[in-house]
Formats: sequence, structure tokens, C-alpha cells
Amino acid sequence: MFCYQCEQTSRKIDTVGCTSVGTCGKNDMTAALQDVLIHMIKGVAQHAHRARAGGVVDRDLDAFLLYATFTTLTNVNFSPVRLQELVYEGARWRDAIRARCTPTQAGSPGALEDLRGPASFEPAADRDGLLAQAASLGPRGGSRADADASGLQAFILYGMKGVAAYAHHARRLGYQDDAIDARIEEMFAYLAGDPADKEDLFAHALEVGRLNLSVMELLDAANTGTFGRQTVTSVRVTPVKGRAILVSGHDFEDLAKILEATSGLDIQVYTHGEMLPAHAYPALKHHAHLAGNWGGAWQDQQRDFAAFPGPIVMTSNCLIEPAPSYRHRIFTTGPVGWPGVRHLAHGQFAEVVKAARATPGFAADGVEQRITVGFGRHTLMGVADQVVAAIRKGDIGHFFLVGGCDGASPARRYFTEIATRAPANVVIMTLGCGKYRFNKEAFGDIGGIPRLLDVGQCSDAFSAIQVAGALAGALQCGLNDLPLSYMISWFEQKATAVLLSLLALGIKGIYWGPELPGYMTANLVDEFAVRFDLRQAGDVERDLQAALT
Repeated sequence: MFCYQCEQTSRKIDTVGCTSVGTCGKNDMTAALQDVLIHMIKGVAQHAHRARAGGVVDRDLDAFLLYATFTTLTNVNFSPVRLQELVYEGARWRDAIRARCTPTQAGSPGALEDLRGPASFEPAADRDGLLAQAASLGPRGGSRADADASGLQAFILYGMKGVAAYAHHARRLGYQDDAIDARIEEMFAYLAGDPADKEDLFAHALEVGRLNLSVMELLDAANTGTFGRQTVTSVRVTPVKGRAILVSGHDFEDLAKILEATSGLDIQVYTHGEMLPAHAYPALKHHAHLAGNWGGAWQDQQRDFAAFPGPIVMTSNCLIEPAPSYRHRIFTTGPVGWPGVRHLAHGQFAEVVKAARATPGFAADGVEQRITVGFGRHTLMGVADQVVAAIRKGDIGHFFLVGGCDGASPARRYFTEIATRAPANVVIMTLGCGKYRFNKEAFGDIGGIPRLLDVGQCSDAFSAIQVAGALAGALQCGLNDLPLSYMISWFEQKATAVLLSLLALGIKGIYWGPELPGYMTANLVDEFAVRFDLRQAGDVERDLQAALT
């Protein structure tokens, strides 16, 4: 195997990449099948893109592309059985769209006869055959001209994985856009051509960023349209006595179904990880048995899940190997999977409810502690005048957006120190699971405006961007002239998509890291610094001084 798609990537003297087992826990079989699946996804996209040009569109095929891509993100699906099934399902979708297209002259709209590369890939009939095919299909396969071109291809592919995850969540709530589906097909079809021109690759990377802005806007509409606009909410982070269910991941629809299934049953439901913002949505928080949030970021889940006295439902990433102490209590749904762990169809949570009734739950109330969430764009726009006045008076001197995906590396303390060492006139906006590094700290307020503003999930970067745009308009300046610095906590592919969106908007001076992904060659790091003023997070005091100067 060879995998270098996330910041967990193993770093040895002669190799940057996981080569025998992933730091995430996936083995070489899982990694190989994911490589085959990505190759198949590119081939399906080639057919769908060409068929669309001829007027043939299949929204169910597009839904498959999103779901299948989502399964290949870091810490999502570790099940060889399900990955193999998805490879064969991809072949069926490809054949089905091909059959719907009337044969025409090769090269004209709708003609599929001349498609090459992944489009002509025929998966082997069994797993051993698929594993043999995988050797030439992974990140080191193909005919890439050099490591820089290969790195840019990876940047685009991994950004597209984040795009697919966000679009899948929106689709789950009934929000879909044909124009977005067409752009997703086109981008995977582009990658299928094994492009090597670096200027063209840079241009397409920024196009992924623009595409992700559209997808995050769609997901924002899905969340607010389904569950209402976020409102400021105090969330309990200690338990209450009684039976309990823990819901992790990102999928609010699954959480809603669990809340409905447990209504009136004297079972408390807790959120974990990036489910925390659910407490700010009116249609979710009106359930009185949505009791609070348990634990912290994904990398602490083995400790947090072991201490939770009830069943656990993982709705999306980030899953790590379930420990024996709770393996019998954990369930997966949607794109998530682990061998031997019970997997449930969307919305089918009867087994979870049964498990909750059979487990003791919390024996007593914990000492009450709370944190505050709900500072999405609608909340912040409501106090925009107050914020602008505080900036003009000098009461608010700067904003830090400290967000993204957390990780286990000790270097991640950088983000804690950035937040806690920031001067008292700095407001800190945070989103994603990186917030758990410091969201229980007491930051106080500036004239009634909390210094710590939890904007939401990683996809709520869209809200932060909208707020930044509104501030720039009110202050009559450009985005890069705002007293605003971006510290992006890099980890997996959703963070890649968000970073590309910020770059596509022309935002300069972003701090990324602290470690960079393995596909970022030294040449690319230098080039991104020149083109976009991307700065590698490092020394806290140096970066604070630079940001505040």
C-alpha cells in the first residue's frame, strides 16, 4: 500500500506515506480497494460527464459518486467487503449510463466509444484480482510527469473528496443541484486524464475551491432549511442520570431520526465530535432528551467511547478502531464501516434503542458544566452593527479564525496556544473539531460580544466567509484588509476543500499545518507561498506577532 492523503501520514527518512498499515488503522487490503474504487469513480464520471453533454443525466448515478467517494476519506470506511461491493456497483452504473446513450459518431456529444483510461477499466471478478489490479492504480500509478504534478493531482483529488462528503450530506436532506453534479463529474473526468500541466492543475485546484463554495452554500441551505437557523445555545458537557445514546460524525439527519425514535422512552441522547453544533438548530434542540455533548475531538474517542455507558452511533467520519471495551456497543451507518461492527441502514435505529435499554446508562448526574454554541452567520449578522462599532472604537482589535480538523499530533497544541495567548481584544471564531482544543476555556467577552464564537461544523466555513464579506462591506475594505487572520488546522480532505475555497476567494496570509500533507513537495510548498502567501504554522509567538502587526 501507499497512502499520503492526510496529516497522519507516516514520515520516515526515505518515505513520506503509509506503506504497510495506515496510521488511521486501514490495512493494505482496505487501502488497495480504495485505490481501485477511486479509479472506478473516475471512469464512471467520464461516462456521466460525456453522457450529460448528450442530454443523458442520472441523478442516482451522481448520488453514487458522492457516497462512494465519501467512503474513501480518512477514518470513514475500513470494510473490504463493502469497498469491494462499491467497486462492482460502480461498474454497473457505468454500464447502465453507457446503455442509455445512443451510439453516435466518436467524439460528438453523448458518444462514449472513444473514452479511455479509467473509463475502460474492467474490475477483476474476485478480491485477489482486484488487489492485483490495485498495484498500478494508487497514488504512485499512472504516468505523472513529476512529483509536483502528482502532488497537485492529489490536492485536487483530496479536495474533491471533501466536496463529495459535503454534497452527500446536503443530498441526504433533499438538497441537490444539477449544476453542482455536473461540475463534480467534470472534475473527476479531468483527473481521469492524468493531467500534468502545472498551470492547468493550479487552475483546476482553484476551481475545486469555487465548487466547494457552492456545495457548502447548498449544505448550509439544507441544514437551515431543515432544522432552522442556528441560535445561541448553552450546551451541557457533563452527563445526566439515565440511559443514554451517543451520536458522532456529522449527519444531522441521522441524529434527528434517533431523537424521533427515542421520544418518550426515557433515553437521553448526547452528541459527540462535530455533532456538537446540532444543539443550536431549533428543530433538533426542541427535543428535551437531547441532553448534551460528551467527550471531545475524534482522536480521543477510544477513551471517550469506553467511558460512555450506552450504545454509540457513528454517522460519518472520523472513526478509529473500536476498542474491545465498547466494540459490542458501537454501530455504523451511511458511508462508515469497520469489519465486525454492526452496520445499519439510514434511519433504522431499532437495534440502537434496544441496546440503550439493555445498558445501565449514567448512574448519577455529573457536576453541571456548559459551553455555548450557535454563532452561525445569522447570529453574527444580527449583531453586525455592534461588532463594527467595537472595531471602529478599537475595542476589538483583531479576529482569528481557528478551525479545521483536529489530530493526535502534539504539534496540535499550537492551536490551543494561539487561542489562549491571543490578546484580550482578539475575538476567536472557531469551527470543526479543532475547537475542542480550547472551547472549555474562559475567554470572557468584549462589550457583551463573546471572545470565543463557535461557528459550527467544518462546512460552516461558509458562514465564516459570509461574515467576513459582510464585515468587509461595512468597513469598506477588501477581504485581505480586514483585521482577520486564518489559522487552518489541517487534517483530512474536508479541510483540503475548505482551504481551496479560501484560496479561490483570493484570501492571503493563511496559516496551514502544523505539518503538511505528504503530497506537498518542497517545490509546491514554496510555490503556494509565492502564489497565495500560504504560511506554515509554527512558532506561536512569531505567528501571533505577524498576524497582529
